[in-house]
Amino acid sequence: MTNFDLFAKIKDYRGKFTKAEQKVADYLMQKPQEVLYMSITDLAEKCGVGDTTVFRFCKTLHMAGYQDFKMHLAQAMTSGDSAELTLSDEIRLTDSTSEVCRKLLSTHLSALNQTMEMLRPDDVHKAISLIESARIIHFFGMGSSAATAQEAKYKFNRVLPNVSFEPDAHMQSMTASLMGERDLAVAFSYSGATKGTIEVVKRARENHAKIICITRFAESPFAAYGDVVLLCGANEGPFQGGALSAKISQLFLVDVLYTEYFKYNYEQSDRNKKATSASIADKLL
Repeated sequence: MTNFDLFAKIKDYRGKFTKAEQKVADYLMQKPQEVLYMSITDLAEKCGVGDTTVFRFCKTLHMAGYQDFKMHLAQAMTSGDSAELTLSDEIRLTDSTSEVCRKLLSTHLSALNQTMEMLRPDDVHKAISLIESARIIHFFGMGSSAATAQEAKYKFNRVLPNVSFEPDAHMQSMTASLMGERDLAVAFSYSGATKGTIEVVKRARENHAKIICITRFAESPFAAYGDVVLLCGANEGPFQGGALSAKISQLFLVDVLYTEYFKYNYEQSDRNKKATSASIADKLL
């Protein structure tokens, strides 16, 4: 599609939309920049319709789904400048190195500030209670979120022996299918719409395991399975999957959980931290 095709197509299809779909079209035409960073559930809520209406809207426009629609929207909004598609909304190909550094720093700081604004101490305390009472803690994440889940496992492995992470998607599904009511899943999904991760937490829920969800979107299908939902504040466009600002905000939440757990279980955590540190001391120069 060329850059203006999406907006032109929406206008051409005005007579083909249902009344509910037209609400989606009207909102999109008024606030395309906001829609670019919304989940399908967020857009549906803003328009006063159901998720299925937004999905039908995408299908009416002959698109594969909501993510495909957002990719076309991103293309339509660039006005011929494709640099922001895969870089960011702020960075241009003509920016100097110092400008790139400054803009990236601003993006990361903004993500952290947004995360801090959305963070509720009560949710952190609930999450710590779940960690304390868990027989075993499984970290889950797929795609770029797998790296975050693995880093969380490494972090907690310094003070807890009962943590686990499987990098393979099939193994994650198998692990979730064997969880029990005394187990805890800590799952990461920026979009909250990753099918594999949703399936994993669904299996964990069916086995009555407790679940901590870390995501951008509170009303996502993924977050609906969480006993505790922690929100990360980072805007990631459809062509910017794996944006570092999203990882940084998620890792900040991991650090909050680790530090709070350490604080409330100081004697055990301090003893274990010294033991694990000593175990690798001879690996260092």
